[in-house]
Amino acid sequence: MLIPYDFLALGAAACWALSSVSSVTPARHLGAFAFTRWRMLSVALLLWTLVAFSGGWRSLVGPAAWPLAWSGMLGIFVGDTALFGAMNRLGPRRCGVLFATHAVFSAALGMLWLGESMGLQAALGAALTLGGVMIAVMWGQHKDEEHAWERQRGHLGAGVALALLAALCQALGSFIAKPAMAAGVDPIAASALRVTVACAAHFVLLWLGLERARAQQPPTARVLAQTALNGCVGMGLGMTLVLLALRHGDVGMVAILSSVSPVLVLPLLWFKLGRAPAPGAWLGALLTVAGTATILAR
Repeated sequence: MLIPYDFLALGAAACWALSSVSSVTPARHLGAFAFTRWRMLSVALLLWTLVAFSGGWRSLVGPAAWPLAWSGMLGIFVGDTALFGAMNRLGPRRCGVLFATHAVFSAALGMLWLGESMGLQAALGAALTLGGVMIAVMWGQHKDEEHAWERQRGHLGAGVALALLAALCQALGSFIAKPAMAAGVDPIAASALRVTVACAAHFVLLWLGLERARAQQPPTARVLAQTALNGCVGMGLGMTLVLLALRHGDVGMVAILSSVSPVLVLPLLWFKLGRAPAPGAWLGALLTVAGTATILAR
């Protein structure tokens, strides 16, 4: 029995929420470039092992490979690096609300270039979902919150610009990958190719001597283990679920459903910080649930 693409997209959102919270410590230890590079390397090794046993690599032959390679360069190499650069500056909550705009970018690209459209019920659900995400994250912080994850580090404008760049690249990556996935490319093989291309680009930067590509602090066994686990959940499983959802669903709708990850981060932050989210977070979460239910009931 096939799982509806709606639930695949929501599953990806759950993976990204877990990944977002668990990435803060290793990303700030290694820096955005080194963290992303180690993360991609561990995921690439895992995915290619799975592809070798499943035989999914056969679906990559032909013209489908090139769009997936470009999708990896934009969506992962540029997008993920920008995302963790923004998270290091803004923290997971502020970064989440800006990154959620990838749903808007994706919906616009799908309508303009792929001829996608939404019915009235789907559009209402999308509006409730996106509005709920924004409210939950923007007003989800207590005024007296002093946890390190809520502190701003570095230039605010740079963090905002990086988060919006990550959102745009995420949308472009999904948009470029959509035709290949609709053609029946194995999602695990597609993920492996995208991650490998992005990982190779990161190693090129390191070998060229780019100072930012070096680790800010020497990697420890604990940090590398956290990075690998984070990558397997967020990138390995989450990205594969998104690609599988794109095989059957519209780019815009998949992006909207997967954009609920910032709301799913809130209970994780509650567990981590030991304090319930602010009232605005509950209102946003309620709207998000209502919007998601409206979409699923269409």
